[in-house]
Amino acid sequence: MANDVRVLEPIALWNYFADLNAIPRGSKKEEQVIEFTKNFGENLGLATYVDETGNVIIKKPASVGMENRPIIALQSHLDMVHQKNADINFDFDTQGIEMYVEGDWVKAKGTTLGADNGIGVAAIMALLASTNIPHPPLEALFTIDEETGMTGAIGLKGGMLDAKIMLNLDTEDDDELTIGCAGGIDVTAKGSYAQEELTGDYSSFSMEVKGLTGGHSGVDIQLGRGNANKLMNRFFTAVAREIELAVTSIDGGGLRNAIPRESSAVISIATADMNMLNALVEDFNTILKTELATTDANAVLIATPTETQTTRINANFQSKLLKGIYACPNGIYRMSSEIEGLVQTSNNLARVLVNDGSYEVLCLTRSSSETEKQDEANSIKGAFELMGATVTTGGSYPGWEPKPEAGIIKLMQGLYKEMFESEAHVSAIHAGLECGILGTNYPDMEMISFGPNIYGAHSPDERAQISSVQKFWSFLLETLKRVE
Repeated sequence: MANDVRVLEPIALWNYFADLNAIPRGSKKEEQVIEFTKNFGENLGLATYVDETGNVIIKKPASVGMENRPIIALQSHLDMVHQKNADINFDFDTQGIEMYVEGDWVKAKGTTLGADNGIGVAAIMALLASTNIPHPPLEALFTIDEETGMTGAIGLKGGMLDAKIMLNLDTEDDDELTIGCAGGIDVTAKGSYAQEELTGDYSSFSMEVKGLTGGHSGVDIQLGRGNANKLMNRFFTAVAREIELAVTSIDGGGLRNAIPRESSAVISIATADMNMLNALVEDFNTILKTELATTDANAVLIATPTETQTTRINANFQSKLLKGIYACPNGIYRMSSEIEGLVQTSNNLARVLVNDGSYEVLCLTRSSSETEKQDEANSIKGAFELMGATVTTGGSYPGWEPKPEAGIIKLMQGLYKEMFESEAHVSAIHAGLECGILGTNYPDMEMISFGPNIYGAHSPDERAQISSVQKFWSFLLETLKRVE
């Protein structure tokens, strides 16, 4: 399948993307891809460095006649989000991504594709390896762990780069020029609970919420897609109002930056209440089909009889847990009053894990406002502290303040109109880009982010548009040629 990708144009870019996707490169597990990138730079005979954090920096002199042009930093992140469909047997730690071409799209078989940000990485590699592309002096910055903590960008020290302009290749719409982004903070609630024995005539069920669309918890949050953790909790709360509900375990969602698509749980009810449970499942599926017809047409709740359980979550704690998850904000908190259509603050209730006497709830809060970001985090903290959880925050990173008058932005706006006979959308994004963090140590650097059409990022529906990658590539090359 990867061979189909290798014949696409531009050949060099797609071949480097295929090489990259053959290497496991999950966030916080980038050892192999760091070594791969380091060897790539050294084999080209270029100055190559790996800093203390694991970022790889490769510097390439200007092509003939462009030595006096400004140094350009090209930046992308090496890690990718690991998400797969539940019915797919795939080990991200040992297997490369299985790609295929379908029409104008490159896709993966049941997993994330890694086009976020692998296409950007591959484009930079193609530039570094080229012998006939005109370009000013280049500094390639390949950061690590962008998806789960931005630790690469945070760890990059001042003085490592000399560039005054940075092109970040991590935007996912080819008509967007991104000049600002939201910051983020992780909120984690943890604790323990007592378990109780189940005695009497009970029947147990494996519950599944699945078929949701999911997606990126920043750029897709305004689409109103269903959150599997919220939906499972809503169903449990409805059941508990009608009959005795005994929850044994819950396992929902995954990564903080992915809208949860699936949740599973094990519950028990009195055998005499089985008809009521079946009716409640049917009613809830009707709700899913009605409320989520546009955003999550395949959403479904399934109850499957399973081995009779002998323990349950303590009833008092179960009540507090369901209320805490219900109270936790999810989705849009506030829209920007300055930029039309931009989400200013949101939260993603990303992960709920309850089993064997301990529980953990993970959230990612995003905002363009540092003060509002903290306010939203405090709201989440309050909801879970009321149920006795220990709540911590971490991984905070700043947003990127737009500077629309910067020279590189004006240049690329004009160039886009000239090349494609339409106006580029110049805007901020409700997602974490590394530019805000990098700017703390490089405050005088002009920055802009752009890229090809990549849809469904952070989900197994992720796909990259071939014609858009070609458009992005030509725009990148012309930009490098025009910078003065």
